[in-house]
Amino acid sequence: MAKGLDELLDEVESKLCRPDPFCLGKVERSRGCSSGGGGILSNDWNRAEAKENLRSTETFKEDDLDSLINEIFEEPNFDKKPFKLKSKSSGNTSVRASIQDLGKSCSPVYLGGSTVPCGVGTTTSQRACDLRCISCDFWVVSYNDYMWDKSCDYLFFRNNMPEFHKLKIKLVKKKGTRAYACQCSWRTIEELTDLQTDHQLHWICGKH
Repeated sequence: MAKGLDELLDEVESKLCRPDPFCLGKVERSRGCSSGGGGILSNDWNRAEAKENLRSTETFKEDDLDSLINEIFEEPNFDKKPFKLKSKSSGNTSVRASIQDLGKSCSPVYLGGSTVPCGVGTTTSQRACDLRCISCDFWVVSYNDYMWDKSCDYLFFRNNMPEFHKLKIKLVKKKGTRAYACQCSWRTIEELTDLQTDHQLHWICGKH
């Protein structure tokens, strides 16, 4: 039993003290003086030192392993402070209303004279729509209190849209009317008109 322990300690000494010349000197001196009393004391001291080194190494490894395990199982910081959702009642009501209105479509889509306000048209709120043409892919322009001259033709709008300073030569002042035009179509409207009644127009709601 003692012999086996001695061999184990010798092996530990050789592994732990191999890179250190000072430690090698101690081991050689202990082996050279084994016949004397000093050699026995030195050998005992080396064994005690080897045991201590072994314990410290094992302790370091255990501590290092424990820290790694703790890091793996440690809960993330955001779990400790959960996010709180704001109450629906908080915030600016007008801002929420404008966000909700964004992207709304008219149903039905109305055209109207200059006395008809613009906005989102519904059956209960009859407003003139901001239009886009799906044929020429132009936004429909409108001019209050103007009408288109009877001499207007397709080439005029094709060549001059959407520049107002070019279009105005064909605009005639008329109270209460609204002149609509894209690059391929044009209309003069005096009263509230459902867009579906004019099948020649390829205009749709541009969304609000």
